[in-house]
Amino acid sequence: MPHPDPSLDQRDRAILRLLQQDGRLSNLELAQQINLSPSACLRRVKLLEERGLIARYVMLLDEKAVGLPGTAFVLVTLDQQGRSALDAFEAAIQRHPEVTECCLLAGAADYMVRVAYADAADFERIHTDILTQLPGVVRVQSTLALRTVKKTTVLPV
Repeated sequence: MPHPDPSLDQRDRAILRLLQQDGRLSNLELAQQINLSPSACLRRVKLLEERGLIARYVMLLDEKAVGLPGTAFVLVTLDQQGRSALDAFEAAIQRHPEVTECCLLAGAADYMVRVAYADAADFERIHTDILTQLPGVVRVQSTLALRTVKKTTVLPV
């Protein structure tokens, strides 16, 4: 387990753990679970937001239920690795909702892209019409996930 931020006390960590598990907890429910008054709990949550520990609140959708059961991990290699080439690729990839995650890598490939798709024809469209057409792309290597064993947004705090 990583070393926790020493500026966070046990109640702050409890707030972060509980909200990661259920972002819809009301302030009253949260306060009851960590044994604080609602006003003290709200103050702590606001401070955690202001400090940037709580980046945002989201709803997670079920991929299969919305018709996107496929996940592909795509390694992307660019023709150049200069700042302007990276910036152009990163700006372009933002415009494609099929891309759910994109990470700059240290290694043989420049980026790893996570893609959500409906079926083989949809993935072919994404590969041909989107990924290979992005600025500076010279190679894409795709790996299709057969089954997700673990997927979480919860960080160990």
